Amino acid sequence: MPFTVPVPSVERAGKDLGGDDVSTTEVTLIEESAQKTRRWLDELAEELGRPADQKYALRVLRGFLHTLRDRLPVPETAHLGAQLPEFLRGLFYEGWRPTTQPLRYHDLESFLDKVAEHGQLAGETEAAYGAEAAARVLSRHIGAGELDKVRAVLPHDIVALLEGETRGGTDGQS
Repeated sequence: MPFTVPVPSVERAGKDLGGDDVSTTEVTLIEESAQKTRRWLDELAEELGRPADQKYALRVLRGFLHTLRDRLPVPETAHLGAQLPEFLRGLFYEGWRPTTQPLRYHDLESFLDKVAEHGQLAGETEAAYGAEAAARVLSRHIGAGELDKVRAVLPHDIVALLEGETRGGTDGQS
C-alpha cells in the first residue's frame, strides 16, 4: 500500500499560513527597497549633472560598488553590503567571488580602470567623476563608522578620490 500525505486545499493552506499578511508584508518590503533605490539613483543622477537619468546613474553606481566590493576584504564587503537597500545589495553582490578577494592593486589608476570597466564608462576621467559622485551619495546613506572601516583598508589616493580631495587631477597624487 503506497504511503500518501494529505494535502490541504490551497484556500485552507493560505489561511493556515496567514497568506494575506505575508504577501502584504513582502510587497511592502519590496516597495520600500524600490523607493530607497530610486532615491539613491535620483541623488546620484543629480550629482552627475544628469537629473532623471537613472539608467546612467545605475551604471555608475554598479561600476563603483563592484570595484569597491572587489578591493575590500570579505568582512568589510559583508558589512558594507548589509547597509545597502535590498535591490542595491543584490547589485552589489552580483557576480561576486569572495574566494578571489580582495584584489591587491594599490593605485588610483587601477581603481578607476575597474570602475570604468564595471560601469561601462568612457575612461578614467568619467570613472573619477562617477566614483566621487557615488561616494558622496554613499556617505549620505551609510553609517560613518562603516565608511571609516572602508577607508581604513583602501590606499590613500583612492580614499582621497572618494573624499573629493583629488579634484583637478586623477593621477594618484594627493
